[in-house]
Amino acid sequence: MDSLDAIKTFSALSQQTRLDVFRLLVKAGEDGALSGEIGHRLDVRQNTMSANLAVLLNAGLVRNERQGRTIRYFANFEAVRGLLGFLMEDCCGGNPEICQPIIDEIACAC
Repeated sequence: MDSLDAIKTFSALSQQTRLDVFRLLVKAGEDGALSGEIGHRLDVRQNTMSANLAVLLNAGLVRNERQGRTIRYFANFEAVRGLLGFLMEDCCGGNPEICQPIIDEIACAC
């Protein structure tokens, strides 16, 4: 990930509904969630939800799969790993062992 990708990612997450959607999809894990279900759970109208999902897709934070007439969305954990790696790549003045507790804290065993 480079600086422009990181900026696009942070920009996508800098709006309350999009942040809520992303967190919901992280919690959903590999099962993801249907677009209508996301809107219902967050009490967001369908057209507003579609626009927010498009921003998250464009930023690479989510991916989707068509399932018949519906679309299921998933958090893109590789994008999250890329962002975290970008943020931590030069941590601790070249002493990465100092940052290991942070890395261990954010590492997901899923």
